[in-house]
Amino acid sequence: MSDSDLINLYSKQILALAADIPHLGSLPTPDARVKKRAPLCGSTVSVDLTVDGDRVGSFAQTVKACALGQASASILGAHVTGATRASLQDARDALATMLTADGPTPPSPFEALEVLRPAREFKNRHASILLAWDATLAAFDEARAD
Repeated sequence: MSDSDLINLYSKQILALAADIPHLGSLPTPDARVKKRAPLCGSTVSVDLTVDGDRVGSFAQTVKACALGQASASILGAHVTGATRASLQDARDALATMLTADGPTPPSPFEALEVLRPAREFKNRHASILLAWDATLAAFDEARAD
């Protein structure tokens, strides 16, 4: 990885998102609490959430990841409350396709994930970028199972 590749990958926008992650912390009484780890890089994300009908009621996250994983968690956190599981799955799948097959930008309200497109060339970062999404979907499933 060259210096210019790193500069492009860690843009000011990504760093700004990483510095301002919404809903940090934990919930006092979540319907589910899930912690996920990316084995390759060691990033971890813990998600607490409550489910209100078929939507996320409340949400909290603890993110210990690279700036790319933090930026992804920031975008998720900005729009997760009130989202359905289906919309979260669609955005997660679109993000994965954008990273692996240069697919289209994820759908609204998650179109800000476009900022992560330069990471497609860095496959070792993909798990960290998807981690908050995977933890949130797992927590949603766990909450619905109860």
